[in-house]
Amino acid sequence: MNMHVTNTLNELARLQKMHNGDKVTPTFTTAEMNRRHDGLRKILQETGLDAALLTSYHNICYFADFVYCSFARRYAFVVTDTKAVSISAGVDAGQPWRRTYGDNITYTDWNRDNYFYALQQTLPKAKRVGIEFDHIDLHFRALLDEAFPDVEFIDISQHIMWFRTVKSEEEIALIKTGTATADAGGAAIFNSIHENVPEYEVAMAGTQAMIRFIAEQLPHAELMDSWSWFQSGINTDGAHNPVTSRRVQKGDILSMNCFPMIAGYYTALERTMFLDHADDASLKIWEINCAVHRRGLELLQPGTCCGDIAKELNEIYRSHNLLGYRSFGYGHSFGVMCHYYGREGGVELREDVKTVLQPGMVVSMEPMLSIPQGLPGAGGYREHDIMVIGENSSTNITGFPFGPEHNIISVK
Repeated sequence: MNMHVTNTLNELARLQKMHNGDKVTPTFTTAEMNRRHDGLRKILQETGLDAALLTSYHNICYFADFVYCSFARRYAFVVTDTKAVSISAGVDAGQPWRRTYGDNITYTDWNRDNYFYALQQTLPKAKRVGIEFDHIDLHFRALLDEAFPDVEFIDISQHIMWFRTVKSEEEIALIKTGTATADAGGAAIFNSIHENVPEYEVAMAGTQAMIRFIAEQLPHAELMDSWSWFQSGINTDGAHNPVTSRRVQKGDILSMNCFPMIAGYYTALERTMFLDHADDASLKIWEINCAVHRRGLELLQPGTCCGDIAKELNEIYRSHNLLGYRSFGYGHSFGVMCHYYGREGGVELREDVKTVLQPGMVVSMEPMLSIPQGLPGAGGYREHDIMVIGENSSTNITGFPFGPEHNIISVK
Protein backbone atom coordinates (compact mmCIF):
# COMPACT_ATOMS: atom_id res chain seq x y z
CA MET A 1 0.00 0.00 0.00
CA ASN A 2 1.18 3.51 -0.84
CA MET A 3 1.22 5.90 2.14
CA HIS A 4 2.85 9.25 1.42
CA VAL A 5 1.80 12.12 3.65
CA THR A 6 4.11 15.12 3.75
CA ASN A 7 4.50 16.85 7.12
CA THR A 8 2.39 16.01 10.10
CA LEU A 9 -0.72 17.67 11.39
CA ASN A 10 1.00 18.91 14.54
CA GLU A 11 3.32 21.03 12.36
CA LEU A 12 0.28 22.98 11.21
CA ALA A 13 1.34 22.54 7.59
CA ARG A 14 -0.48 24.67 5.03
CA LEU A 15 -0.37 21.96 2.35
CA GLN A 16 0.01 18.21 2.35
CA LYS A 17 0.34 15.42 -0.18
CA MET A 18 -2.19 13.06 1.34
CA HIS A 19 -1.36 10.17 -0.99
CA ASN A 20 -2.95 7.56 1.22
CA GLY A 21 -3.36 4.16 -0.45
CA ASP A 22 -3.37 3.35 -4.14
CA LYS A 23 -5.37 4.80 -7.01
CA VAL A 24 -8.81 3.16 -7.23
CA THR A 25 -10.32 1.55 -10.32
CA PRO A 26 -11.33 4.59 -12.41
CA THR A 27 -14.66 5.17 -14.06
CA PHE A 28 -13.10 5.54 -17.51
CA THR A 29 -10.02 4.26 -19.32
CA THR A 30 -6.76 6.15 -19.57
CA ALA A 31 -7.47 6.74 -23.26
CA GLU A 32 -10.80 8.37 -22.44
CA MET A 33 -9.34 10.64 -19.75
CA ASN A 34 -6.47 11.61 -22.04
CA ARG A 35 -9.05 12.53 -24.69
CA ARG A 36 -10.66 14.92 -22.23
CA HIS A 37 -7.39 16.47 -21.09
CA ASP A 38 -6.21 16.83 -24.69
CA GLY A 39 -9.46 18.57 -25.52
CA LEU A 40 -9.11 20.97 -22.60
CA ARG A 41 -5.50 21.75 -23.50
CA LYS A 42 -6.61 22.47 -27.06
CA ILE A 43 -9.10 24.99 -25.65
CA LEU A 44 -6.29 26.59 -23.62
CA GLN A 45 -4.09 26.81 -26.70
CA GLU A 46 -6.84 28.28 -28.88
CA THR A 47 -7.72 30.91 -26.26
CA GLY A 48 -4.12 31.77 -25.37
CA LEU A 49 -4.36 30.64 -21.75
CA ASP A 50 -1.64 29.31 -19.46
CA ALA A 51 -3.96 27.15 -17.37
CA ALA A 52 -7.52 26.18 -16.51
CA LEU A 53 -8.73 26.61 -12.94
CA LEU A 54 -11.88 24.47 -12.73
CA THR A 55 -14.10 24.79 -9.67
CA SER A 56 -17.53 23.35 -10.52
CA TYR A 57 -18.78 19.92 -9.54
CA HIS A 58 -19.37 18.94 -13.15
CA ASN A 59 -16.06 20.02 -14.65
CA ILE A 60 -13.90 18.68 -11.82
CA CYS A 61 -15.78 15.41 -12.14
CA TYR A 62 -15.48 15.38 -15.93
CA PHE A 63 -11.73 16.04 -16.06
CA ALA A 64 -10.57 14.50 -12.75
CA ASP A 65 -13.08 11.66 -12.18
CA PHE A 66 -13.57 13.07 -8.67
CA VAL A 67 -16.90 14.28 -7.24
CA TYR A 68 -16.24 16.51 -4.26
CA CYS A 69 -18.41 17.32 -1.26
CA SER A 70 -18.06 21.05 -0.65
CA PHE A 71 -19.30 21.40 2.94
CA ALA A 72 -18.35 25.11 2.93
CA ARG A 73 -14.90 24.38 1.46
CA ARG A 74 -13.50 25.15 -1.98
CA TYR A 75 -12.11 22.66 -4.47
CA ALA A 76 -10.27 22.97 -7.76
CA PHE A 77 -8.74 21.08 -10.64
CA VAL A 78 -5.83 22.89 -12.26
CA VAL A 79 -4.73 21.88 -15.76
CA THR A 80 -1.73 23.31 -17.60
CA ASP A 81 0.13 22.03 -20.65
CA THR A 82 2.24 19.77 -18.40
CA LYS A 83 0.21 18.91 -15.27
CA ALA A 84 -3.23 18.20 -13.86
CA VAL A 85 -3.76 18.59 -10.12
CA SER A 86 -6.85 18.46 -7.91
CA ILE A 87 -6.87 20.67 -4.82
CA SER A 88 -8.95 19.34 -1.97
CA ALA A 89 -9.69 20.01 1.69
CA GLY A 90 -7.96 18.09 4.47
CA VAL A 91 -11.28 16.76 5.73
CA ASP A 92 -11.30 14.35 2.76
CA ALA A 93 -7.87 12.86 3.56
CA GLY A 94 -6.69 10.53 0.78
CA GLN A 95 -9.95 9.96 -1.11
CA PRO A 96 -9.41 12.78 -3.65
CA TRP A 97 -5.91 11.46 -4.41
CA ARG A 98 -7.19 7.94 -4.93
CA ARG A 99 -9.85 9.15 -7.36
CA THR A 100 -8.15 11.98 -9.25
CA TYR A 101 -6.83 11.37 -12.72
CA GLY A 102 -3.66 13.32 -12.04
CA ASP A 103 -1.94 14.59 -8.92
CA ASN A 104 -3.57 15.93 -5.76
CA ILE A 105 -2.68 18.56 -3.16
CA THR A 106 -4.50 18.79 0.16
CA TYR A 107 -4.85 22.10 1.99
CA THR A 108 -5.42 22.21 5.73
CA ASP A 109 -7.62 24.42 7.88
CA TRP A 110 -4.75 25.90 9.90
CA ASN A 111 -4.75 29.14 7.87
CA ARG A 112 -7.85 30.75 6.45
CA ASP A 113 -6.38 31.31 2.98
CA ASN A 114 -4.72 27.93 2.50
CA TYR A 115 -6.90 27.15 -0.54
CA PHE A 116 -5.58 30.22 -2.35
CA TYR A 117 -2.08 29.44 -1.16
CA ALA A 118 -2.42 26.01 -2.81
CA LEU A 119 -3.52 27.69 -6.05
CA GLN A 120 -0.54 30.04 -5.90
CA GLN A 121 1.86 27.11 -5.53
CA THR A 122 0.20 25.32 -8.43
CA LEU A 123 0.14 28.36 -10.74
CA PRO A 124 3.37 30.22 -9.93
CA LYS A 125 3.98 31.75 -13.36
CA ALA A 126 0.54 31.89 -14.95
CA LYS A 127 -0.56 35.19 -16.48
CA ARG A 128 -3.82 34.23 -18.21
CA VAL A 129 -6.03 31.64 -16.52
CA GLY A 130 -9.36 30.25 -17.61
CA ILE A 131 -12.10 30.06 -14.97
CA GLU A 132 -15.82 29.27 -14.94
CA PHE A 133 -17.74 32.53 -14.80
CA ASP A 134 -21.00 30.60 -14.41
CA HIS A 135 -19.76 28.99 -11.19
CA ILE A 136 -17.58 31.56 -9.42
CA ASP A 137 -19.53 34.12 -7.40
CA LEU A 138 -18.49 37.74 -6.85
CA HIS A 139 -16.89 37.07 -3.46
CA PHE A 140 -14.83 34.18 -4.81
CA ARG A 141 -13.77 36.29 -7.79
CA ALA A 142 -12.61 39.10 -5.50
CA LEU A 143 -10.52 36.65 -3.48
CA LEU A 144 -8.98 35.28 -6.68
CA ASP A 145 -8.05 38.78 -7.80
CA GLU A 146 -6.47 39.44 -4.41
CA ALA A 147 -4.48 36.20 -4.54
CA PHE A 148 -3.42 36.72 -8.17
CA PRO A 149 -3.12 40.50 -8.72
CA ASP A 150 -1.12 40.08 -11.94
CA VAL A 151 -3.28 37.36 -13.52
CA GLU A 152 -5.98 37.95 -16.13
CA PHE A 153 -8.95 35.62 -15.65
CA ILE A 154 -10.86 34.58 -18.77
CA ASP A 155 -14.17 32.71 -18.96
CA ILE A 156 -13.90 29.22 -20.46
CA SER A 157 -17.16 27.79 -19.11
CA GLN A 158 -18.92 27.88 -22.47
CA HIS A 159 -16.00 26.34 -24.36
CA ILE A 160 -15.93 23.43 -21.93
CA MET A 161 -19.70 23.04 -21.90
CA TRP A 162 -19.81 22.60 -25.68
CA PHE A 163 -16.93 20.14 -25.48
CA ARG A 164 -18.90 18.04 -22.97
CA THR A 165 -22.13 17.99 -24.98
CA VAL A 166 -20.83 15.37 -27.42
CA LYS A 167 -20.33 12.12 -25.52
CA SER A 168 -17.73 9.45 -26.14
CA GLU A 169 -18.57 5.77 -26.52
CA GLU A 170 -17.47 5.16 -22.95
CA GLU A 171 -19.74 7.91 -21.67
CA ILE A 172 -22.70 6.58 -23.60
CA ALA A 173 -22.06 3.09 -22.20
CA LEU A 174 -22.12 4.51 -18.66
CA ILE A 175 -25.28 6.51 -19.41
CA LYS A 176 -26.94 3.31 -20.66
CA THR A 177 -26.07 1.66 -17.35
CA GLY A 178 -27.71 4.66 -15.70
CA THR A 179 -30.96 4.29 -17.64
CA ALA A 180 -31.03 0.56 -16.85
CA THR A 181 -30.58 1.53 -13.20
CA ALA A 182 -33.51 3.92 -13.44
CA ASP A 183 -35.64 1.19 -14.99
CA ALA A 184 -34.80 -1.07 -12.02
CA GLY A 185 -35.80 1.71 -9.63
CA GLY A 186 -39.01 2.26 -11.57
CA ALA A 187 -39.95 -1.40 -11.30
CA ALA A 188 -39.39 -1.30 -7.53
CA ILE A 189 -41.55 1.80 -7.22
CA PHE A 190 -44.31 0.30 -9.38
CA ASN A 191 -44.38 -2.81 -7.20
CA SER A 192 -44.44 -0.77 -3.97
CA ILE A 193 -47.55 1.28 -4.74
CA HIS A 194 -50.75 0.39 -2.96
CA GLU A 195 -53.57 2.15 -1.18
CA ASN A 196 -52.51 4.14 1.92
CA VAL A 197 -48.78 3.70 1.33
CA PRO A 198 -46.85 6.91 2.21
CA GLU A 199 -44.96 8.63 -0.60
CA TYR A 200 -41.63 8.30 1.22
CA GLU A 201 -41.92 4.50 1.48
CA VAL A 202 -42.38 4.19 -2.26
CA ALA A 203 -39.47 6.56 -2.96
CA MET A 204 -37.20 4.62 -0.58
CA ALA A 205 -37.93 1.39 -2.43
CA GLY A 206 -36.84 2.97 -5.71
CA THR A 207 -33.62 4.40 -4.28
CA GLN A 208 -32.61 1.17 -2.57
CA ALA A 209 -33.19 -0.82 -5.76
CA MET A 210 -31.04 1.59 -7.78
CA ILE A 211 -28.15 1.55 -5.31
CA ARG A 212 -28.14 -2.24 -5.30
CA PHE A 213 -28.24 -2.31 -9.11
CA ILE A 214 -25.26 0.05 -9.41
CA ALA A 215 -23.30 -1.99 -6.87
CA GLU A 216 -23.95 -5.16 -8.88
CA GLN A 217 -23.15 -3.66 -12.28
CA LEU A 218 -20.21 -1.47 -11.25
CA PRO A 219 -18.67 -2.91 -8.06
CA HIS A 220 -15.84 -0.33 -8.08
CA ALA A 221 -18.15 2.70 -8.27
CA GLU A 222 -18.75 5.07 -5.39
CA LEU A 223 -22.37 4.85 -4.25
CA MET A 224 -23.62 8.37 -3.65
CA ASP A 225 -26.40 10.78 -4.56
CA SER A 226 -28.90 8.47 -6.28
CA TRP A 227 -32.41 9.40 -5.22
CA SER A 228 -36.10 9.02 -6.02
CA TRP A 229 -39.09 11.30 -5.81
CA PHE A 230 -42.59 9.88 -5.65
CA GLN A 231 -45.47 12.33 -5.57
CA SER A 232 -49.22 11.86 -5.36
CA GLY A 233 -52.27 14.02 -5.81
CA ILE A 234 -51.60 17.77 -5.65
CA ASN A 235 -47.93 17.05 -4.92
CA THR A 236 -47.47 16.08 -8.58
CA ASP A 237 -47.96 19.64 -9.83
CA GLY A 238 -44.23 20.51 -9.80
CA ALA A 239 -41.45 18.56 -11.46
CA HIS A 240 -39.12 18.87 -8.45
CA ASN A 241 -41.55 18.69 -5.54
CA PRO A 242 -40.09 16.84 -2.53
CA VAL A 243 -41.35 13.59 -1.11
CA THR A 244 -43.90 13.85 1.73
CA SER A 245 -45.74 11.48 4.06
CA ARG A 246 -49.02 11.86 2.13
CA ARG A 247 -50.73 8.49 1.69
CA VAL A 248 -51.81 7.30 -1.73
CA GLN A 249 -55.52 6.88 -2.39
CA LYS A 250 -57.55 5.21 -5.15
CA GLY A 251 -57.88 7.47 -8.18
CA ASP A 252 -54.79 9.50 -7.28
CA ILE A 253 -52.53 10.78 -10.00
CA LEU A 254 -48.98 9.64 -9.22
CA SER A 255 -45.59 10.81 -10.41
CA MET A 256 -42.60 8.45 -10.37
CA ASN A 257 -39.11 9.95 -10.59
CA CYS A 258 -35.92 7.85 -10.48
CA PHE A 259 -32.55 9.61 -10.56
CA PRO A 260 -29.49 7.36 -10.49
CA MET A 261 -26.08 8.99 -10.10
CA ILE A 262 -23.00 7.07 -11.24
CA ALA A 263 -19.63 8.87 -10.95
CA GLY A 264 -21.36 12.21 -11.41
CA TYR A 265 -23.37 11.00 -14.41
CA TYR A 266 -27.06 11.60 -13.90
CA THR A 267 -29.90 9.84 -15.68
CA ALA A 268 -33.63 9.95 -15.08
CA LEU A 269 -36.89 8.08 -15.49
CA GLU A 270 -40.21 9.85 -14.94
CA ARG A 271 -43.68 8.40 -15.40
CA THR A 272 -47.28 9.38 -14.77
CA MET A 273 -49.34 6.72 -13.00
CA PHE A 274 -52.74 6.33 -11.39
CA LEU A 275 -53.85 4.02 -8.62
CA ASP A 276 -56.85 1.83 -9.46
CA HIS A 277 -58.37 4.13 -12.08
CA ALA A 278 -58.09 7.44 -13.92
CA ASP A 279 -61.24 9.51 -14.44
CA ASP A 280 -62.20 10.53 -17.97
CA ALA A 281 -60.78 14.07 -17.76
CA SER A 282 -57.47 12.82 -16.39
CA LEU A 283 -57.27 10.07 -18.97
CA LYS A 284 -57.79 12.55 -21.81
CA ILE A 285 -55.03 14.89 -20.60
CA TRP A 286 -52.68 11.97 -19.96
CA GLU A 287 -53.19 10.61 -23.47
CA ILE A 288 -52.54 14.05 -25.01
CA ASN A 289 -49.30 14.36 -23.06
CA CYS A 290 -48.27 10.88 -24.20
CA ALA A 291 -48.98 11.90 -27.80
CA VAL A 292 -46.65 14.88 -27.35
CA HIS A 293 -44.07 12.56 -25.83
CA ARG A 294 -44.22 10.13 -28.76
CA ARG A 295 -43.89 12.92 -31.29
CA GLY A 296 -41.03 14.44 -29.35
CA LEU A 297 -39.15 11.15 -29.41
CA GLU A 298 -39.61 11.04 -33.19
CA LEU A 299 -38.22 14.57 -33.54
CA LEU A 300 -35.02 13.92 -31.59
CA GLN A 301 -32.90 13.22 -34.66
CA PRO A 302 -29.47 14.40 -35.86
CA GLY A 303 -29.67 17.70 -37.70
CA THR A 304 -32.81 18.91 -35.92
CA CYS A 305 -32.83 22.31 -34.19
CA CYS A 306 -33.76 22.26 -30.49
CA GLY A 307 -36.01 25.29 -30.85
CA ASP A 308 -37.88 23.78 -33.78
CA ILE A 309 -38.73 20.71 -31.70
CA ALA A 310 -40.21 22.89 -28.98
CA LYS A 311 -42.25 24.91 -31.46
CA GLU A 312 -43.74 21.85 -33.14
CA LEU A 313 -44.69 20.24 -29.84
CA ASN A 314 -46.25 23.51 -28.71
CA GLU A 315 -48.72 23.22 -31.59
CA ILE A 316 -50.01 19.87 -30.33
CA TYR A 317 -50.73 21.35 -26.92
CA ARG A 318 -52.22 24.46 -28.51
CA SER A 319 -54.63 22.38 -30.61
CA HIS A 320 -56.08 21.00 -27.35
CA ASN A 321 -56.07 24.38 -25.53
CA LEU A 322 -53.44 23.07 -23.11
CA LEU A 323 -50.34 25.07 -24.02
CA GLY A 324 -50.83 27.41 -21.06
CA TYR A 325 -50.42 24.47 -18.70
CA ARG A 326 -47.00 23.47 -20.04
CA SER A 327 -44.52 24.31 -17.30
CA PHE A 328 -40.95 24.01 -18.70
CA GLY A 329 -38.84 23.00 -21.69
CA TYR A 330 -39.24 19.65 -23.39
CA GLY A 331 -35.85 18.14 -22.52
CA HIS A 332 -32.13 18.69 -22.09
CA SER A 333 -28.66 17.23 -22.43
CA PHE A 334 -27.46 14.44 -20.15
CA GLY A 335 -24.00 13.62 -18.85
CA VAL A 336 -22.08 14.99 -15.86
CA MET A 337 -24.91 16.88 -14.23
CA CYS A 338 -27.77 16.89 -11.80
CA HIS A 339 -29.92 19.42 -10.01
CA TYR A 340 -26.92 20.77 -8.11
CA TYR A 341 -23.91 19.59 -10.09
CA GLY A 342 -24.76 21.69 -13.12
CA ARG A 343 -25.99 21.10 -16.64
CA GLU A 344 -25.23 21.72 -20.32
CA GLY A 345 -27.53 24.64 -21.00
CA GLY A 346 -26.63 24.86 -24.68
CA VAL A 347 -28.69 21.75 -25.42
CA GLU A 348 -32.16 22.50 -24.08
CA LEU A 349 -35.38 21.83 -25.96
CA ARG A 350 -36.71 25.38 -25.68
CA GLU A 351 -37.94 27.83 -28.27
CA ASP A 352 -34.96 30.17 -27.83
CA VAL A 353 -32.26 27.50 -28.25
CA LYS A 354 -30.89 27.26 -31.80
CA THR A 355 -28.51 24.34 -31.21
CA VAL A 356 -28.64 21.65 -33.88
CA LEU A 357 -28.52 18.09 -32.54
CA GLN A 358 -25.47 16.11 -33.61
CA PRO A 359 -24.21 12.56 -33.21
CA GLY A 360 -22.97 11.79 -29.71
CA MET A 361 -25.40 14.08 -27.94
CA VAL A 362 -27.66 12.52 -25.30
CA VAL A 363 -30.96 14.31 -24.84
CA SER A 364 -34.18 13.71 -22.93
CA MET A 365 -37.78 14.10 -24.01
CA GLU A 366 -39.90 15.10 -21.01
CA PRO A 367 -43.13 16.96 -21.74
CA MET A 368 -45.15 18.06 -18.73
CA LEU A 369 -48.58 19.52 -18.15
CA SER A 370 -49.58 20.92 -14.76
CA ILE A 371 -53.35 21.30 -14.34
CA PRO A 372 -54.33 23.39 -11.27
CA GLN A 373 -56.43 22.00 -8.46
CA GLY A 374 -60.15 22.52 -9.03
CA LEU A 375 -60.00 21.90 -12.78
CA PRO A 376 -60.94 18.58 -14.40
CA GLY A 377 -57.90 16.30 -14.57
CA ALA A 378 -55.94 18.29 -11.97
CA GLY A 379 -52.34 17.23 -11.38
CA GLY A 380 -48.95 17.01 -13.02
CA TYR A 381 -48.46 14.77 -16.07
CA ARG A 382 -44.88 13.97 -17.00
CA GLU A 383 -43.09 11.33 -19.08
CA HIS A 384 -39.33 11.12 -19.54
CA ASP A 385 -37.13 9.07 -21.89
CA ILE A 386 -33.46 9.50 -22.86
CA MET A 387 -32.28 9.40 -26.47
CA VAL A 388 -28.77 8.90 -27.87
CA ILE A 389 -28.33 10.87 -31.09
CA GLY A 390 -26.58 8.76 -33.73
CA GLU A 391 -25.18 9.41 -37.20
CA ASN A 392 -28.43 8.86 -39.07
CA SER A 393 -31.03 8.14 -36.38
CA SER A 394 -31.49 8.07 -32.62
CA THR A 395 -31.91 5.35 -30.02
CA ASN A 396 -34.22 5.39 -27.02
CA ILE A 397 -32.26 3.86 -24.12
CA THR A 398 -35.14 4.03 -21.60
CA GLY A 399 -36.98 0.75 -21.21
CA PHE A 400 -39.81 1.42 -18.74
CA PRO A 401 -43.19 1.69 -20.57
CA PHE A 402 -45.39 4.77 -20.43
CA GLY A 403 -49.07 5.56 -20.86
CA PRO A 404 -52.46 4.44 -19.49
CA GLU A 405 -52.20 0.92 -20.91
CA HIS A 406 -49.21 0.25 -18.67
CA ASN A 407 -49.36 2.52 -15.64
CA ILE A 408 -52.82 2.31 -14.08
CA ILE A 409 -51.96 0.22 -11.04
CA SER A 410 -54.48 -2.32 -9.81
CA VAL A 411 -55.30 -2.27 -6.12
CA LYS A 412 -53.87 -5.37 -4.48
